[in-house]
Amino acid sequence: MPERLKSPRLRLFVALDLPDDVLASLVAWRDRELGALPDARLLPPASLHVTLVFLGYQYERDVERIAQACFAQPAGPFELRPAEATGVPPRRPRLYALSLEDAGDAVTAWQGELSARLEAEHLYEPEKRPFWPHVTLARGKRNRALPRLDDPPGISADLRPPFAPTRATLYRSTLSAAGAVYDPLAEMELATRSSTP
Repeated sequence: MPERLKSPRLRLFVALDLPDDVLASLVAWRDRELGALPDARLLPPASLHVTLVFLGYQYERDVERIAQACFAQPAGPFELRPAEATGVPPRRPRLYALSLEDAGDAVTAWQGELSARLEAEHLYEPEKRPFWPHVTLARGKRNRALPRLDDPPGISADLRPPFAPTRATLYRSTLSAAGAVYDPLAEMELATRSSTP
């Protein structure tokens, strides 16, 4: 398909967006607990989300097909609860993340469905490692290893309650010298307990 080869390529991923109040609490806690650690580059608030599927570079003309595969069917309700800060990998961390408990493994199940649909469309090869719900908080500067989190900071009281993500988004990720810039291309409102019969 010669004309398909001429289509620009975009770096894409699908993620759950955090509710505004959860994001604000997370940023305040993260900045307080991790901001002074040497060589830690704190990600901007717009970069804090729960990645579901990283698609890598895809043809721009396939964006609508990807969005259809991901968002044509309703999803939710989901419930996530902040668990603990952790270094990845533990011995020589390249990043710090907030691990999330997934009530009933509902997000994990939906992530598996998204992976299967995208694979059926020949748009994605599912990862071999199991899905891990988390939010990346900071990365090492200049690819340096970060200090080990042998004594992880405790979760603040305002972050402990479970929360329900209300939106999933297909993002374009544009790499730049200052870090990745994310632009939403398609999104879907998720069902919540109050919106389900």
